[in-house]
Amino acid sequence: MELPVKKPHHSADLETQYNIKVKNLSYKLSPRYGDLDWFGWKSSASSRTKYVLNNISCEVKPGELTAIAGLSGAGKTSLLEILAGTIATCGVSGRVLVNDMPMNAEYFRRVSGYVTQDEALFPHLTVEETLMYSARLRLKVGRDKARSRVHSLLTELGLEHIAGVRIGSETIRGISGGEKRRVSIGVDLVHDPVVLLLDEPTSGLDSASALHIVTLLKSMAKNQGKTIVLTIHQPGFRILDLIDEVILLSNGGVLHSGSLDLLAERLKSVGHCIPEHVNALEFAIEVTESLHKEENHMIKIESCDEQHTDETLNQLAEEKKIFYCNSPCKEVVILSQRFCKNIFRTKELFAAKTIEAVLTGIVLGTIFINVFGNAKKAKIQNELGFFAFTLTFLISTTTEALPIFLQERRILMRETSRGVYRVSSYIIANTLVFLPFLLIVTLLYTSPVYWLVGLRRNIDGFLYFSLVVWVVALTANSFVACLSTLVPDYITGMSLIYGVMGSFFLFSGYFISKDTVPKYWRFMQYLSLFKYPYECFMINEFGGKTGKLRCIEGSEHGCLVYGYQLLMQQGLKESQKWSNLLTMLSFILGYRLLGLVFLWYRSYKSRS
Repeated sequence: MELPVKKPHHSADLETQYNIKVKNLSYKLSPRYGDLDWFGWKSSASSRTKYVLNNISCEVKPGELTAIAGLSGAGKTSLLEILAGTIATCGVSGRVLVNDMPMNAEYFRRVSGYVTQDEALFPHLTVEETLMYSARLRLKVGRDKARSRVHSLLTELGLEHIAGVRIGSETIRGISGGEKRRVSIGVDLVHDPVVLLLDEPTSGLDSASALHIVTLLKSMAKNQGKTIVLTIHQPGFRILDLIDEVILLSNGGVLHSGSLDLLAERLKSVGHCIPEHVNALEFAIEVTESLHKEENHMIKIESCDEQHTDETLNQLAEEKKIFYCNSPCKEVVILSQRFCKNIFRTKELFAAKTIEAVLTGIVLGTIFINVFGNAKKAKIQNELGFFAFTLTFLISTTTEALPIFLQERRILMRETSRGVYRVSSYIIANTLVFLPFLLIVTLLYTSPVYWLVGLRRNIDGFLYFSLVVWVVALTANSFVACLSTLVPDYITGMSLIYGVMGSFFLFSGYFISKDTVPKYWRFMQYLSLFKYPYECFMINEFGGKTGKLRCIEGSEHGCLVYGYQLLMQQGLKESQKWSNLLTMLSFILGYRLLGLVFLWYRSYKSRS
């Protein structure tokens, strides 16, 4: 089903109003698409086709507050998602018309606002910052005008008194649930959409907060001429007084589409007496069976099949193209600033990471103190063990960024699917922010540990060692970022990361030499994130003019093994010092590109 709209003059033009008509709309989950896993692939076969929505016809008018009601599983959210253009059209039949034109879902997502039931907000940003970043990404204006829009929106939503308070989460104290819901609405109101769709905006709120939100929505619909649709479950009397039209669903079908007064008359006409302390909508949900028998008496929207010329269809095709408000460079700047604030305000990642780097460097340095500097007590096992532990520490600690990547992904999917910014801009911004952050962590670790353990006492050796550690941290971070685009949750992600990292460590060359690895497993050596930096460490320490003659296995009778002998045993050459580094850089680029492809596919799937 083609889901296209008559292009408005401007999304903020209040004279532009949208009338939405749904005609004979059905949405089915076929055996092919019935049971999909988290990435969209089939996980199990359905035995038969299931209709979530069945032959629905209704109308949503501008300037009115329309509520979609019904029992759980009635199809409320599915209908709202189709109106929002977020459901794939492969299982949808029927028509959705906006101002008597077929709805272009791609364009309609940009001029409308869709507020989901779960608030996808950054807990470490303040209320004003959250709205400000949304304004800078969604509006094609300067920062001053964006700030002016945010201030007026804060006043309109009644949030000016908490503008500087952080959003918060379950573990971080922040604003209340009702205030979070209003911030979520503000994020999708910042570009002044003419259509606003909300999924259960009063769910989980107390009666006062729920009434405040619905009153706010009613005011927007009445005073600004917006088309506002919300799903609702068991509303109170005062909330129902604010609702203009009700679409009552049951088992995927429409039982009633019209005013509450008309619904009350229908109930009385079939012999029901509404109890004194029960509202008409709540009572209608309880007696849906009797209303099913009267479906033929419902007011239907007359069907008229508009004919469009080839010129009109070509115009609609042109409108379907995505036009972003900002250039890629500006998107990268805005997203980098937002990501920086999230990183530096996440104490678990920033403060703990920096303290951990310093403490580990000092403790590890005191454990392996002067291991490389005492020729008589030199032991290969101790020296290579230090390199192996360094890599293990560096790569294992990068998993701390996984929760941030997963949190960002939820918001990323919502924003990119509505054409707020490009997926590539997010990937570039994410990479740029981690470059200096991981460099700081690297220097905090290498500065104490390098000199304490007695590695090559010259500045070029220290700089190269620090460079390799930095690249290792970036490679592991890129791997975690790539994996976070695939895994459904934190537990699954951690399990996969540790499993893959364990196999990489096994083929690093520390436990088993590459010559003794079976041929059918040798490909794993070239994929291992441990192999290349491990070899770089050895070449840096035991290569060159001084390293070749360095004793790495000594006794009272003299030196048993020199540096050049170890490198020959490992099959290492001086040229690999830089070629391995280039290979690691290609890993960083490769993982980032894979992450871009996976995120783009997920975003495309949510738009198509």
